[in-house]
Amino acid sequence: MLTIDFTGKTLVVTGGLTGIGRGIADLFLQAGANVVVGDIACTEPQRTVHERLVHIRIDVTSAADAAALIEGAVQAFGRIDFLVNNSGTSTMDYAVDIKEADWDKVMDINAKGVYLVSQAGARQLLRQGGGGRIINIASQAGKNGYRCMGNYVASKHAVLGFTKVMALELAKEQILVNAVCPGIVETDMKRRERVEGASLRGMLPEDILAEDQSQVPLGRTAEPEDVANVVLFLASPFSSYMTGQAINVTGGMSMN
Repeated sequence: MLTIDFTGKTLVVTGGLTGIGRGIADLFLQAGANVVVGDIACTEPQRTVHERLVHIRIDVTSAADAAALIEGAVQAFGRIDFLVNNSGTSTMDYAVDIKEADWDKVMDINAKGVYLVSQAGARQLLRQGGGGRIINIASQAGKNGYRCMGNYVASKHAVLGFTKVMALELAKEQILVNAVCPGIVETDMKRRERVEGASLRGMLPEDILAEDQSQVPLGRTAEPEDVANVVLFLASPFSSYMTGQAINVTGGMSMN
């Protein structure tokens, strides 16, 4: 049986303490990889949890923090092989009511953060002689519009655009850059969005959940592991002829 063995390889994943990022970190650890989790919720600048897992505190909107994350990974494990940009946030409001501060916050974390960390990671991959993978966690909101999420939708469209440019520019160095576009994933952020969205739309959170489930042809919303499985594939040798792609993981909710 074909298996994926990442023994001796190193993953860097932002926003890796919870939700999709945690699912990715756990799956890569199971596959034998060294894992560096960068997250603003890390309680110390850097600490080793065990011999294959390091936590580093990072604000993805800071170029200095982005560089320090990659440097910390190299110090811990000698190199990087996979970078997953997963950090993200959302606010909810109708487009005519979005506050400028909320627009800036979401764009800074979701779009600027991908730019800064990808840049730092790509520079390290180039120093290593090329090769490696950059995988950006976008969203089906990078392809579609959704009510009350104008700033989030804009930020995820930006992620997909930047993914395509980096894929073109880094292809000659055999650095593959792809994006994953999750649908409705059961995370703390999604549960918060249901509460906020219900308030804006005069509904109950359970009504939003039912609405979410009704839109998915496979009949259920996703778990973080559903997204992590596709990230593992994109990091594996099985995807060695793929770059610049935006892969839906939506249970059929999005088919474009």
